[in-house]
Amino acid sequence: MAAAIRSGSARRRGRPAPTCRQRGFTYLGLLVLIAVIGWTLAATAEVWSTVQQRQREQELLFVGNQYREAIRLYYERSPAAAKRYPPTLADLLLDKRYPTVQRYLRQLYPDPMTSKPQWGLLRAPDGGIAGVYSLGGGVPFKVDQFEPRDAAFKGARSYARWQFSYQIVGGGALKGDAANEDGESEQPFDAPADNADTGADG
Repeated sequence: MAAAIRSGSARRRGRPAPTCRQRGFTYLGLLVLIAVIGWTLAATAEVWSTVQQRQREQELLFVGNQYREAIRLYYERSPAAAKRYPPTLADLLLDKRYPTVQRYLRQLYPDPMTSKPQWGLLRAPDGGIAGVYSLGGGVPFKVDQFEPRDAAFKGARSYARWQFSYQIVGGGALKGDAANEDGESEQPFDAPADNADTGADG
């Protein structure tokens, strides 16, 4: 047995050491492997980011239309002969014009594209809120195949062009500003749609 051990040791000692060329190939293979892993991770991150943005777009379409419908109900149910838009978004939660509870919206939803409570507001000529739009930057992935109520969004190059408004024909031009979750105006600016193609977030 001792002879066998000595023989094995001798064979191990007799193996030639890896040459510089062999080590070079091993190192090159390792670099290629690292590059492939990095590219795969980057591609996966990009795909995931795209999926998330598409999901936020779908949420924006849902939430935006919730606001549009709530504004429509507030306007159409005006108790007086003269129809009026809500002065603030908070008025959609509780219509103080009635002695009984009148609600048109469950909650004040945040902007899905920014996850913030601020929205761009479209002001009607009477000063009320006729619509909302996202303050998020970026270019929408969705550019076609919208529901009829959102047909105006086709081909939009910014989310500011996705304007969820309830406007009576002949009611006059809308103006925009930003508002917090309480419906208080902030950072006023005019003609948001004119700046929309630049991706400005207001």
